[in-house]
Amino acid sequence: MKNLTTLTIKEALIGLKKKEFTAVELTEAHIKAAEAARHLNCYITETFDLARKQAKESDARYAKGTAGLLDGIPVAMKDLFCTEGIQTTAASNILKGFKPPYESTVSANLWRDGATMLGKANLDEFAMGSSNTTSAFGNVINPWRSKNHDKPLVPGGSGGGSAAAVAARIAMGATGTDTGGSIRQPAAFCGIAGIKPTYGRCSRFGIVAFASSLDQAGPTARTSEDCALMLQSMAGYDPKDSTSVNRPVPEYSKSIGQSVKGLKVGVPKEYRIDGTNPEIIKLWEKGVQMMKDAGAEIVDVSLPHTKYALQTYYVIAPAECSSNLARYDGVRFGLRVEGDNLVDTYEKTRAEGFGKEVKRRILIGTYVLSAGYYDAYYNKARSVRKLIWQDFINAYQKCDVLLTPTVPTPAFAIGENMQDPVTMYLNDVFTIPASMAGMPGMSLPVGLSSDGLPLGLQLLGKPFDEETVFKVAHVIEKAANFTALPQSLMSKAA
Repeated sequence: MKNLTTLTIKEALIGLKKKEFTAVELTEAHIKAAEAARHLNCYITETFDLARKQAKESDARYAKGTAGLLDGIPVAMKDLFCTEGIQTTAASNILKGFKPPYESTVSANLWRDGATMLGKANLDEFAMGSSNTTSAFGNVINPWRSKNHDKPLVPGGSGGGSAAAVAARIAMGATGTDTGGSIRQPAAFCGIAGIKPTYGRCSRFGIVAFASSLDQAGPTARTSEDCALMLQSMAGYDPKDSTSVNRPVPEYSKSIGQSVKGLKVGVPKEYRIDGTNPEIIKLWEKGVQMMKDAGAEIVDVSLPHTKYALQTYYVIAPAECSSNLARYDGVRFGLRVEGDNLVDTYEKTRAEGFGKEVKRRILIGTYVLSAGYYDAYYNKARSVRKLIWQDFINAYQKCDVLLTPTVPTPAFAIGENMQDPVTMYLNDVFTIPASMAGMPGMSLPVGLSSDGLPLGLQLLGKPFDEETVFKVAHVIEKAANFTALPQSLMSKAA
């Protein structure tokens, strides 16, 4: 039998329906692989017994002919999604041991459609980071290695555990959340696909909040079609989330294989940023040629306020994080460090429970929301955010989708950039604008750098037009024919 961990979600679903293997066999193959890859530290909490139980239930549904959209597919759940009765930590000491009494809407949708959960994936603490090095449970290690050195690489952040698990073939797909690039940037670093849908497309209910006006759930997987299948399950209106948009969820997988002839692809000039790796610029030009070859029309567009997106994000996101994280006080759930009085208990709990990066962002956010600076910083940032949104709307008058780089560099070694938060923040310079505007964005692996590391391109679509993003993504995917594997998997490939 073929190594089951090498299959895509689509291939696995076909095999399950044809009874070439069972959901139990598929799940066991991934559990065995996950046990052998524990050194990558992808999972904070393993739920292998639950996955086995869910797989048996999937096999029963296949036998009855009642299998769901993702029945029997083993996935990783980013440890930001509340899972009923299963530890949910947000990779923070302050939530260590917390077992929610309810299920997030996104995870409930996946279980409804038959997916099985292998575990809760590691991440940057409270999703704050671009490297997965701020987790209270240790670094996630990228399964890829540079040809030029043997230093372990970051998988990207915040969803590095999700992306590394998919890249290492210890999950077929994974959930993520994207606040400023936390799905797309790790996808690029790990050589997989990942999509942040339009803000409001997936429910935020049951997701531990970072910045409520930016957080959006989405999937990572190995192909655009796999992402389409997962998003179809994850998305949908939820009355429990006031920002959830009430509109039908398309059958995204039907976009796969459609022609892009005559489609207008915009290339924003502002994404040619100093410091971007020349290989990524070259890859971008190659992507433009791929679209021309497929019959698309290339259009030069301008997003003039892009240069302010990073600064605006680092006012708005910390402000919202400061407000959201005020609830962690040692009283109702999570860590409690006793003090001499209630205020002392609050202070000691938060001092011990939060890591350095989370404290840094809380301090920044509290400052910009303070009485003397609210108008100067927060309200001004909100005004600039509206201009960024308008740039996208104007650009989409001329084109159907935008093509850009995903990140300015390939994955870097763990420990690099750690002493300079601003350098670390620049990792998200290409992903943040779409997050600020609430637009859908997808990263795809398109090539390798000279040192053998994956490089990604990003597609940005119109609001609620993920279908066009998937259509274009599949065309680029076919043209790029990215089949490279992390070095650790090359000898295991079937």
